[in-house]
Amino acid sequence: MNARQPTTSLPPVVGAYRVIPLIQEGASASVHSAVAGAEIQESLGLPGALVENWHDKAIERLGQLVKQRRGLRVFLDTCTRCGACTDKCHYFLGTHDPKNMPVARQDLMRSVYRRYFTVVGRYLPWLVGARDLDESMLDDWYTYFHQCSECRRCTVYCPKGIDTSEVTMAGREILASIGLGQQYSQEIISKVRRVGNNLGMKPRALADVLENLEEDILDETGVAVRLPLDDEGADMLVVTPSADFFAEPHVDGLIGYAKVLHQAGIRWTFSSTAAEAANFALFSGHHGHLRELAMRIRLAAMDLSVSRITIGECGHAWRVAYSFLDTLVGPLDFLQPGHTRAEHICEVTHQLWCSGVITLDPQRNAGKVVSFHDSCNVARGASMGDRPDGQFTIPRALLAASVPRVVEMSADTTRQKTFCCGGGGGVLTDEMMEVRIKGALPRAQALQAVVRSDQVTHLATICAICKTQLSTVLPQHDLAGVQVTSLHHLVGDALLLS
Repeated sequence: MNARQPTTSLPPVVGAYRVIPLIQEGASASVHSAVAGAEIQESLGLPGALVENWHDKAIERLGQLVKQRRGLRVFLDTCTRCGACTDKCHYFLGTHDPKNMPVARQDLMRSVYRRYFTVVGRYLPWLVGARDLDESMLDDWYTYFHQCSECRRCTVYCPKGIDTSEVTMAGREILASIGLGQQYSQEIISKVRRVGNNLGMKPRALADVLENLEEDILDETGVAVRLPLDDEGADMLVVTPSADFFAEPHVDGLIGYAKVLHQAGIRWTFSSTAAEAANFALFSGHHGHLRELAMRIRLAAMDLSVSRITIGECGHAWRVAYSFLDTLVGPLDFLQPGHTRAEHICEVTHQLWCSGVITLDPQRNAGKVVSFHDSCNVARGASMGDRPDGQFTIPRALLAASVPRVVEMSADTTRQKTFCCGGGGGVLTDEMMEVRIKGALPRAQALQAVVRSDQVTHLATICAICKTQLSTVLPQHDLAGVQVTSLHHLVGDALLLS
């Protein structure tokens, strides 16, 4: 399972809009995500290499997961192979590989489950499509479970509500448990456990970054905007993806948060021990690691005696915070009444704007024509604010207040039906570049349509992975002229700051 070397130059793959492709068997079979090294695996309490009795261990772990996770068993038992999900996956549409159809990716596990855990599968395997877990199947598990971004678009269209991401997570956890963890996600989880952020950036380095950003904001605006670190007794703890601290276009969003909170007069802080909102254990499927990483946020909030927790622009971080945080770390009842759940930075900014605490002038972004990309883990994994569709309406309200013109992409590619950027779920690695570019095809096609019809200049989003992925792959789709940006970059530029 050696990773293919990253492709340095690929032709644009934008074609006729939303054409269901003819299948190409094995089209992406040779694109493998790098396997985690022994040191990283062992630091997470997992085998450093493929164990000798991998077959028995994998089947044993599958049996445990089926018992522990009722939803997983339901998903494995109820699929009728109706095909409703077939053309809903961006990776199938881009790669043409039939094993990237959601139903086929699920069947990699479902066929093994039926072989070992159903009576018919044990004695008449051919009758129910049951298959042995052999080396060929193991290779397919590692290949195709890491060509899924867990975006859950297929679930929206499934008449039985089968969640492919749950099958993917289970597959990845089983693989890691026998020594085949994925380098990218496992290394990041290891860094957060050791240091508190995905970059492995120590407190002094983080403090230096924030001090430099304060100087940049002062030079640009003439206003002294603070980016405080470990300010005990602050009202609000802000936890954001660590990409916000150093990379474009992310850092401009971080500056936008700071401007908003400064203008609102809110005393807030980052934490050096929980400087990372992203929780890559959601991608690896390991519930113990998921809880451990989430617990850092609770402990930091308690140590700093804050009253509120706010999550920055990160898709899966918000899904974990909104949907799972109470279950993972216990009720946040030590926070201020009315704020005993994590809040999204968009939610906070929207409340401040609606109440007149901050003022936004869209003409400060004159000349920008902006479309909005709904990030999967926000659109299909969480809500926002006090209404069930807040994850759609709140960001759009802020965007409309911050820029002169907003153009929506096709309705079958936005909101709950949004297409993934192609880089989520642990796929954002160099060795996966071919799949990343092809997986971005449906989003690129929808964006290209509004670029041509309405001269869209910017694509705004509220997910760190989406920003990185789209900035990288859109030029491969003849969209180099579109600038990918943080929503709070636009908000920060529109803000009347004093």
